[in-house]
Amino acid sequence: MTPRRAPLALLSVLTLLAVGCATPTFSDDDRDLVRTSNGALRGTVTAEHRAFSGIPYAAAPVGPLRWRPPQPAQPWPGTRDATKPGSPCPQEATAYADSTSSTEDCLFLNVTAPRSATPGSPRPTMVWIHGDGVVGAGSYFDARQLASTGDVVVVTVNYRLGIFGGFAHPGLADSGSYGLQDQQAALRWVRDNIRRFGGDPANVTLFGESYGGLAVTAHLTAPGSEGLFQRAIVQSGPGMMDLPAGTMTPGLPAIEWYGWRSIGEARDDGARLAGEFGCTDAARVLDCLRAVPVATLVTQTKLFQPFAYGSSVLPELPVKVLREGRAHPVPVITGTTRDEHSTFVGLFHDMVGRPVTAQRYPELVAEAFGGQADKILARYPLSDYASPSLAWSAVLTDRMWAKGTFEQARLFAGKAPTFVYEFADRNAPMYLPLPRSFPPGAFHAADVPYLFRDADFDRRITPEQRTLSSDMMRYWANFARSADPNGTRLPSWPSFAPGDFVQSLAPGENGIRPVDYAAEHKLAFWNALN
Repeated sequence: MTPRRAPLALLSVLTLLAVGCATPTFSDDDRDLVRTSNGALRGTVTAEHRAFSGIPYAAAPVGPLRWRPPQPAQPWPGTRDATKPGSPCPQEATAYADSTSSTEDCLFLNVTAPRSATPGSPRPTMVWIHGDGVVGAGSYFDARQLASTGDVVVVTVNYRLGIFGGFAHPGLADSGSYGLQDQQAALRWVRDNIRRFGGDPANVTLFGESYGGLAVTAHLTAPGSEGLFQRAIVQSGPGMMDLPAGTMTPGLPAIEWYGWRSIGEARDDGARLAGEFGCTDAARVLDCLRAVPVATLVTQTKLFQPFAYGSSVLPELPVKVLREGRAHPVPVITGTTRDEHSTFVGLFHDMVGRPVTAQRYPELVAEAFGGQADKILARYPLSDYASPSLAWSAVLTDRMWAKGTFEQARLFAGKAPTFVYEFADRNAPMYLPLPRSFPPGAFHAADVPYLFRDADFDRRITPEQRTLSSDMMRYWANFARSADPNGTRLPSWPSFAPGDFVQSLAPGENGIRPVDYAAEHKLAFWNALN
């Protein structure tokens, strides 16, 4: 999920040099100039940062390029202004994100680096994939604090969303994964260009939250992503999460996997939608679909939010690949927030004036879990919670998020060094107008502003929360540097093995400490039910 936040002001800007030149030295006059493989860019330099915004990493996916794999960006003459971000990909506002765009020319990325980073002394590179999958943009995440605190180069990426990124049709080869292919194109751009910004192309960490974490999981199993990154961070990624009936939104049927579906199912939806759009001539169906206005397509965008597997891009269900031990063996940080599902209970129940009641609570449990309902109600009695909404949130946090994340962590740990966390600041600033009767705790996406801390967020947090934010940035950057989050002046974070405690991240003295995640989320109970 992408939190509601004002689009960033101009990002600070980076430096570079001409293609093929020897390692340069920078003067104060040329630090805002860089030459990429497509042409020169000019950004902005501050006392601490160099950053470029709105860099095209692929051709605009418009006209005949709609629903095609990303094509190379065209070179530009002269020097391109890189002091402001490019357009977000097409999207419409939601109840949680006031973000709209109707522009398909949107495949841009942004680079933020410490002022001292140069091609001669490259820093670790961190590539951020934003969450949600139907709203958002890379430029909404202020990377300046992370870059300076962690001494890393940070890249944030736009990619095609919803129906523009996930549309599938029998006439389209490798459809259902254009957004994933965009991210691969961005990683190739990083490989080919990031050294000119002072980043290390041989030390790339791919990280993302929620849908972005799901995307990172996809890249860990996608053949075309192998070798494009050396480390991965999966934050609140639902890669191994099923969806019992009525658990995400009231009335939604059960879904086997939250973020994945077969290419056949996606193509069936695409063919049906083509008919609804009047594109029924088999000889012209693709031309017809590519002429449908953005405003018409975007109303159907959520239908194509999941990644489709079964094509050459994502050949198999990632869950199967992970369970069979065939994922790319790279070091991983993974984890969740303490109260993941409170965001969704708050959004779809309490915020709309329909909080879960004592009468409705057992009905919801029975709808979701059928014959197991009595056992669940006994394990999560209303007397243990301040409200029925919070009880329902606890059930779904444990069953949907914690259970899947813990299994995925165990599978990662069987392949490479793995570090597991739980973000546990239950007083983190909330971005939704939830009623006072529903304290969300450490809600889904609460951790993201602690890594991308902008001036507005900085004004809203306490000194203890600011320290937690800086410590998290250092953990993430240390991991990007050496595949180990540990460093000086940070509490020790042991690598994970099955049965281990995980690192709790909370503000204050002893806020960062090991916790028994499995016991906290009643995982033995949930595993015994299956």
